[in-house]
Amino acid sequence: MKHNTVIILDFGSQYTQLIARKIRSLNTYCEIMPYNVDISLLQQKQPKALILSGSPASIYRDFSPKPSELIWDMDLPILGICYGMQLMVKHFGGDVIESQKREFGNATLLVDKKSDLFFNMTEHQNVWMSHGDSVKSAPKSFYVIAKTDNCPIAAIEHIALPFFAVQFHPEVSHTESGIIVLDNFIHKISKIDSDWTPKAFIDESITSIRNTVGFKNKVILGLSGGVDSSVAAVLINKAIGNNLKPIFVDTGFLRKNEVFQVMRLFENIAGFKFSIVNAQKRFLKNLENIDNPEIKRKIIGKTFIEVFEKEAKKYNNVRFLAQGTLYPDVIESTSMKGPSATIKSHHNVGGLPENMNLTLIEPFKELFKDEVREVGRLLGLPESLIMRHPFPGPGLAVRIIGKITQEKVKVLQEIDDIFISELLSCDLYNTTWQAFAVLLPIQSVGVMGDVRTYENVCALRAVNSLDGMTADWTELPYEFLKKVSSRIINEVTGINRVVYDISSKPPATIEWE
Repeated sequence: MKHNTVIILDFGSQYTQLIARKIRSLNTYCEIMPYNVDISLLQQKQPKALILSGSPASIYRDFSPKPSELIWDMDLPILGICYGMQLMVKHFGGDVIESQKREFGNATLLVDKKSDLFFNMTEHQNVWMSHGDSVKSAPKSFYVIAKTDNCPIAAIEHIALPFFAVQFHPEVSHTESGIIVLDNFIHKISKIDSDWTPKAFIDESITSIRNTVGFKNKVILGLSGGVDSSVAAVLINKAIGNNLKPIFVDTGFLRKNEVFQVMRLFENIAGFKFSIVNAQKRFLKNLENIDNPEIKRKIIGKTFIEVFEKEAKKYNNVRFLAQGTLYPDVIESTSMKGPSATIKSHHNVGGLPENMNLTLIEPFKELFKDEVREVGRLLGLPESLIMRHPFPGPGLAVRIIGKITQEKVKVLQEIDDIFISELLSCDLYNTTWQAFAVLLPIQSVGVMGDVRTYENVCALRAVNSLDGMTADWTELPYEFLKKVSSRIINEVTGINRVVYDISSKPPATIEWE
């Protein structure tokens, strides 16, 4: 089935995927393409509208990213966001300058309610700004439809064509009515009929997987018990039945009693069995004396593939490896579809050997976590599994800062178990998006039982997020943190200090490595 499509041209913003997620939440299919995509490839997509993303670049600098001039003649509605606005202004003859005062953070926007872009919105809006350049003068063919105290030209509208642009970021949660702006552009201005739903995704994915795999070939899947791999397992099982061979790899970097818990979760789910492979010694040996986080992730990814390929030899006609890779995993690993800056490599993509003998199937590689959860609900998975906190593929290996030893893993497992169990018992688990502990390569002075100690420090982290692209630290109750800290120090040998991470993303990332 061909969906009504919105194309986002990516100029390098870290928020590009978030724009796509917001558009999809409006039940509208959206794809991201690089800003310099050949115009013929763009036309083949037959989009109903274009969105120009932000960028860390400056429009007036040499070599700033520019799209084909032909996009303005495609007879399509266009929305420029931040850098996208500056592109539009420059193309139509306006002036863009480097701001005397950079605007970053919350701002109050005064909007022209007569504009369709701000239909059904109040006159004053809280928005999120992040720009160094500003529009000095709008093109003669445009109206100014919004302003802030620091930005007198914060949104514009063409007098005759369906071209709009905003200096703020409607895609981020800090912009209170951003979703309304996008909804107005998609439905009121572009008049796109919404036809993209989780059910449509499931139906089309099942057909696609069947066509890709065929009737005789088999697929192995790395089952972790987390949301992504579990939903992927159920989806692929619906497509190809017993030709899916789920494999649970015990890396040794899992949470306490994780193998047992995963077995219990899948006792009554999906009607299929999975194999358990104990590869603890292999992973630990491969990471011996490794302290660089990028190298850790690549080694873990490579070791995963080696284990899967070895297991695949136990079956006939294995041609595919399935993974629960998500969109944020990919965009933070590599510029898959545009020039967005790389943050880190992910285990699902960073460690794949060039000559891998298995073809990847990644049904969720362009979905966000909340989209996968909706797919899981439609597939009938229990809420206790669907709402499990994200857990990185490398596991505790990237939550032990520095070199990894079996002793450190056991210490962190105990710390993590106390933190998560207390969140559950205090009914706080579902009030935060992700919570975990980090073992630091730091020792500090303490006093325990009138004896001076010099022992390890651990950090607790809890964040709230919709998609993993941005996150705020969770304000857990002080009494709760006090109880958790006391338990960790009293029950976990070798820990004498507990700290709580109050950093947001950005500028920090969610995980420490």
